[in-house]
Amino acid sequence: MLLDFSRANVHEMQLLLEFVRITVAKHGHEHAGLVTLADFTGAEVDHTVAMRIKEVLTLDRPFVKKTAWVGAETIPHAFMENFHNFSQREITTFKTRDEAMDWLVEGSTQ
Repeated sequence: MLLDFSRANVHEMQLLLEFVRITVAKHGHEHAGLVTLADFTGAEVDHTVAMRIKEVLTLDRPFVKKTAWVGAETIPHAFMENFHNFSQREITTFKTRDEAMDWLVEGSTQ
């Protein structure tokens, strides 16, 4: 599942995160073990957005098998650490969508 947050402002991020929370839960029940690719290129991530990301990561944990992020270089390191620690999820970051997609499908055809 592609989660395209690229170039979203703070208000758009809040709306998109709520959509993601609902959509991942709905699809997670239908398909065990979703893989997600989130693109944060140029997205605005302030403290409020970071708190919501943390919540959504925690809520969708039962449904998501692997998570890859691109464009996360501009997200403060403290936020990234908080996402990982609070959600107890491994978030792997990549420079490009292609690299992320290659990693996500790695081993899934076995």
